[in-house]
Amino acid sequence: MPVTAVVGANWGDEGKGKMTDYFAKKSDIVVRFQGGNNAGHTIINDFGKFALHLLPSGVFYDHVTNVLGPGVALNIKSFAQELEILISNKVPEPKILVSDRAQVVMPYHLLFDACEEERLKEKKFGSTKSGIAPFYSDKYLKTGIEVSQLYDRKNLSDAVKKAVEIKNIVLKNLYGKEPLEAEEIIEEMEKQAKTIRPFLCDTTIYLRDSLEKNKKILLEGQLGTLRDPDHGIYPYSTSSSPLAGFAAVGAGIPPYRIKEVIAVVKAYSTCVGSGPFVTEIFGDEAEELRKRGGDAGEYGATTGRPRRMGWFDCVATRYGCMVQGATQAVLTNLDVLGYLEKIPLCSAYETENGSKIKNFPTTTVLQNCLPVYEYMEGWKKDVSKAGKFTDLPDEAKKYLERIEKEIKVPVSWISVGPRRAELIKRDGARIFS
Repeated sequence: MPVTAVVGANWGDEGKGKMTDYFAKKSDIVVRFQGGNNAGHTIINDFGKFALHLLPSGVFYDHVTNVLGPGVALNIKSFAQELEILISNKVPEPKILVSDRAQVVMPYHLLFDACEEERLKEKKFGSTKSGIAPFYSDKYLKTGIEVSQLYDRKNLSDAVKKAVEIKNIVLKNLYGKEPLEAEEIIEEMEKQAKTIRPFLCDTTIYLRDSLEKNKKILLEGQLGTLRDPDHGIYPYSTSSSPLAGFAAVGAGIPPYRIKEVIAVVKAYSTCVGSGPFVTEIFGDEAEELRKRGGDAGEYGATTGRPRRMGWFDCVATRYGCMVQGATQAVLTNLDVLGYLEKIPLCSAYETENGSKIKNFPTTTVLQNCLPVYEYMEGWKKDVSKAGKFTDLPDEAKKYLERIEKEIKVPVSWISVGPRRAELIKRDGARIFS
């Protein structure tokens, strides 16, 4: 059975939560393959409204096994809190497996994340202060701690003491903070180890066996293309790769098994965090779009921060879909634009020297680019009751078809509201086919 990846094609915040929830219903296994609790997926279902930060989107279905792969930044406290929120809201306890090779977000990762943002002041990156950059820094410096190490007292003690020795020098001399106590951290992590132990297994072997049994596997990405540290708006990126190409690594499956890559894009643009955002709008225009967006306005699922707002960016989205290797696309929040007489669509950028470009440039060039807009006719109607493509107003169809032509990927699903049922599936849409 082929594997399907659902990923973001922009800055994140594209509405992936609704789509991963929708596709999870058809899946046997849902896998988170990267990142940690630094971003969130908002899901609205019969149990209520939830913001998932670390748990996969299949947790609302009792037939789905949810996997946190070795590429995930495992914050055990966050994991336990999310699970408790589900259960307290009458969600049946989900099936969850956590890779014994996943590395753990340590208390000092959160501390260093906050200290660095404080030090940078107005030049800060807009971190969620979830410890993600310090976590991945340690991982690639080979000073990280695998969850399996938590059950070997000597191994854990040696690793923490080694890390603390270095970190205390930085804390004192760069940040002017009090030193860490290694024993306190060791005791805390041994407590956390008891919480996570029932979920641990070799998820790589589990997924291999599941592929042999022809199980339907959904790979769930966090954030989007433009936050990728190699292909995105570096340094305003995340610290792991949100690309479908990395999913094979972060989940632990053969890359040739991924046959469908579904890129989620929004009918306009939103962004949480710093960095160049060419189509950004401000003031009353931005606030009007923000308050209409989504079920309760455009605010970050993790931070609660107001999202930066902008019009649809064909240049960024075409690039995002290309780098993801998208085979299909989902357009979310089409219903939100129903109040507009004219809808701006950015089809090119104007560079600092006045030339027009249609290929997404490096950050150095991007930060001085201006949007080149064309204007589409608005439909001035509520489209949330549309059950199929032919139910949409002609203006909405033309808007979607123009986007489809620009991004060079078929738009197979159109979201016309925040709930599961408010979704149009077009002819040719396929998953696990």
